[in-house]
Amino acid sequence: MSSTFKYRLGNFGSLGGLAADLTAEHRAPGAGEEPGLRVHRDVWLTLPCGTHWRDAAWLSFGLSAHSADLASAHPGGLVVEVTALAFPLAHFRSEAAALAMDGWVRREFTLPDRGLRAVPDSGNGAWRFEWGSHAHPFSDKP
Repeated sequence: MSSTFKYRLGNFGSLGGLAADLTAEHRAPGAGEEPGLRVHRDVWLTLPCGTHWRDAAWLSFGLSAHSADLASAHPGGLVVEVTALAFPLAHFRSEAAALAMDGWVRREFTLPDRGLRAVPDSGNGAWRFEWGSHAHPFSDKP
């Protein structure tokens, strides 16, 4: 059964806030199925048609932060199927997709906080993103 996680941060004033609603469900993969993006070993991510590549990348990253825990808890494999990612354009950056996925995964599977967050950066009037132990998302550097 699908569930929706509503990520909200900020007062939606001067920095504009961040918002994203992620609706997803999870299941075991079918026999011989390779259902979309492989995030880690047998942890898969499927996305709705028309998902922007940046949103897909950040959703994958948000899931990958928990993929080792998910893989060990689901040795037969796990498919996370995103059915919707909705957001107001004025309050969205693609990085918020990772934060919404992180929140959904943590709530759905009762997993610990991995340090993914956004914090106000008053120096430049925007948001600064922190990725826990992943200092350089999408980099081959450790």
